Amino acid sequence: MSMVLNRVHRGYYADSVALMRVSREISTRAGVETASLMIGTPANRELLARARLLTQDGRAANPDDLVIAVRARTRAAVERALEEAVRQLENRPAPPSQAYARTRRFDTALAALPGANLALISTPGDYAGAEARRALQAGLHVMMFSDNVPLAEEIRLKRLAASKGLLLMGPDCGTCILGGVPLAFANALPRGDIGMISASGTGLQEVSSLLARSGLGISQGIGVGGRDLSDAVGGVMTLAALEALEADPATRRIVIISKPPSPKVVRRLLGRIAKSARQFVVCLLGARGAKMPRNATFAPTLLAAAHAAAGGKLNVPTPDAAVPRRGGRIEGLFCGGTLCAEAQLVLLEAGLRVSSNTPVSGALTQSRRARPHRLLDLGDDKYTRGRPHPMIDPSLRGELLRSAASDPQVAVILLDVVLGYGAHENPARMVIEALGPSRRNRPVVVASVTGTENDPQVYSRQVQQLRAAGVLVAGSNAQAALTAAAIVGSDKAAACLTKSCS
Repeated sequence: MSMVLNRVHRGYYADSVALMRVSREISTRAGVETASLMIGTPANRELLARARLLTQDGRAANPDDLVIAVRARTRAAVERALEEAVRQLENRPAPPSQAYARTRRFDTALAALPGANLALISTPGDYAGAEARRALQAGLHVMMFSDNVPLAEEIRLKRLAASKGLLLMGPDCGTCILGGVPLAFANALPRGDIGMISASGTGLQEVSSLLARSGLGISQGIGVGGRDLSDAVGGVMTLAALEALEADPATRRIVIISKPPSPKVVRRLLGRIAKSARQFVVCLLGARGAKMPRNATFAPTLLAAAHAAAGGKLNVPTPDAAVPRRGGRIEGLFCGGTLCAEAQLVLLEAGLRVSSNTPVSGALTQSRRARPHRLLDLGDDKYTRGRPHPMIDPSLRGELLRSAASDPQVAVILLDVVLGYGAHENPARMVIEALGPSRRNRPVVVASVTGTENDPQVYSRQVQQLRAAGVLVAGSNAQAALTAAAIVGSDKAAACLTKSCS
């Protein structure tokens, strides 16, 4: 019978990513069934309780305590795992640079670096708002990597930032590139004259990586958070970012990217674009019928946005048109929410029925006919509360991938593989390990790789690994979706592949 023990460290804080890495390492030890390290907030204690990992000791933890929870087959295994977790926490590697002092408080950090103009916040969502407010009041721009921040708090923070002429990038802002410096999930990109504003981290990564692989660079990449173009938020930071890029002499053209936006906010945004002297590419996935100003080009997909931003000079390899044909459905397992949304739109345009946990249209989930093709966004808040984002830890996708590979109804598995700083060190290997060595009776696996040659994982090496394992690798996420659609019988998708549709 399994045994669960908790150990509570009073007054201890560590970055959530660091805690997740230790949790993953401890979970792989002999005799351990699962382990989790979490700050003792009420929400986190509830998650531990649901996972049957909370004991009386853990229930007594405070929001500034750390709970180490382990379930193992024997008491000895539990105790060894607890000791190893403590050892790893106490022996965390020093930062690569000692140029700046390490501090534990905002005020001492600001005193140590008085010239700072930006704060990056990655605390639990329930507490991120207070830290962001403190930074804004001190006159700093803010990038909020934190997710699960209440909508009302986001609105208050963005209004405060706007009143002070500051940027509040986020919450759930996964990617920024400011002054050539990559922040959070970002790729190694050349500098150029294309400015980007994105309500999507992976959307920004996909377009900028496609440009980089064609020899083009960006001036700035400003993330605004996935809810910025909603009715409730009103596009406050998108408009502020637009003004910032207009004032940037290094920016010649501006690309705006969003998952399905509010029609009312789109009209406001297009009205503001019409007053600008810059040229724009507008990629609002799922938006239909919006009339573009003369200085703007509408792009229905991320691939089309990259083509337009490159002035038609994008270099994307044409996929092999001779794709196999199979009966069955597509199972899409995505790390990137916007990549998932783009794939949905491509499949719908190809005449297929699609369901998703984050649909780009409410109509997608209403039909009661035969089971549709399914795409899952595994970076959605539902999957990341209390566990690492799948770009950091692909273990959840690995479980779902193994299940899909053994499902006789699945004809195609559709994947995104996202590279860059902060992402898993070798995501291609994780995909290959989850699929297993046997290719017999396996669904066709189609993938795209978002990244560049200068990324830590190296784009060409990731592509080579996947192809060696029998994975069909497309030149973009949109092309991967087209390939999947052609395999399950869409003549429209097959024809589009031969024409290199974007």
